[in-house]
Amino acid sequence: MQGALMQRHILSPPMGVPCCQLSSLRQQAALGRNRPAILPNRITAPARLSSRCAAAVLEAPALPSEADVPDDEDEEEEEDDDTMFINRPALRTEKKRSRRFRDMQAKVPPKTTILAAEEAVKAALSTASAAFTETMEVHARLNINPKYADQQLRATCNLPHGTGKELRVAVLCSGDNEAIARDAGADHYGSEELIELIAGGMMDFDKLVATPDMMPKVAKLGRVLGPRGLMPNPKAGTVTTDVAAAVKDFKGGKVEYRADKGGNVHVGFGLASFTPEQLVKNLKAIQDSIDVNRPAGAKGVYWRSLTVCTSMGPAVRVSYANLRDMKKDFE
Repeated sequence: MQGALMQRHILSPPMGVPCCQLSSLRQQAALGRNRPAILPNRITAPARLSSRCAAAVLEAPALPSEADVPDDEDEEEEEDDDTMFINRPALRTEKKRSRRFRDMQAKVPPKTTILAAEEAVKAALSTASAAFTETMEVHARLNINPKYADQQLRATCNLPHGTGKELRVAVLCSGDNEAIARDAGADHYGSEELIELIAGGMMDFDKLVATPDMMPKVAKLGRVLGPRGLMPNPKAGTVTTDVAAAVKDFKGGKVEYRADKGGNVHVGFGLASFTPEQLVKNLKAIQDSIDVNRPAGAKGVYWRSLTVCTSMGPAVRVSYANLRDMKKDFE
């Protein structure tokens, strides 16, 4: 009803309507009712509208038809297509390597080639060309997701030939254990005095061992030790009542490992100055330890890949089946 009244008002406007208003009303009627041809015939009556207003309405430009109106959506789609094409990321290029690394990479087989354990270790040793004695590293990719509690992996392993590095061990204990820790070769030992030194910034140690009765006092050192990975933990073998055995194990080559958030384990298992036989034995010990400590939630194939390398050299893939079938006491 309201629309019909508005149309009647536009088709038969009262006297004195300005031309600008009449043109606006005419456009609204044409867009709303699609009947612009009726307007000129009805508004030219001289009794209702002055000749000047009628001439202005008749000379008004015709409204564009739907075919003449550009399609904004098509233009937007074309712009989007061009934008998508321009912002498309470039193809991944190979990482730029130094000349020394490229020379070492030419000495080892490609990543798709899997070698036996002893051959892989020898190939990795051939790339040790840095000015310092490089560390031999093993990188294991496991089929686990550490964000679940039953798929986390953290344990320790005693390497038969050690790591080749001297670790500084500090022991938090009290009473008779202080003398035991001193005789075992601990670099630092004590109770509350040592805690105050650590809280003050003394970090002259690589491993911190504590007895269970000292753990409530060690709690206040969490902000200092936690970010450095030095907080005593039973899974890491650093919370124990046998202080002498813990000190001797870490001094003798006991290593701690844990899976990162991607399910990978990274461990150093010797130096490039070791013989291939010594390195293979250490590698075998790590493989056995990872198998023994397999998380309960790990399903399907446990080992995805196994790789060895030096600190500054390219990686060489190792056959897990070959390493697994080796005897522990091989010569």
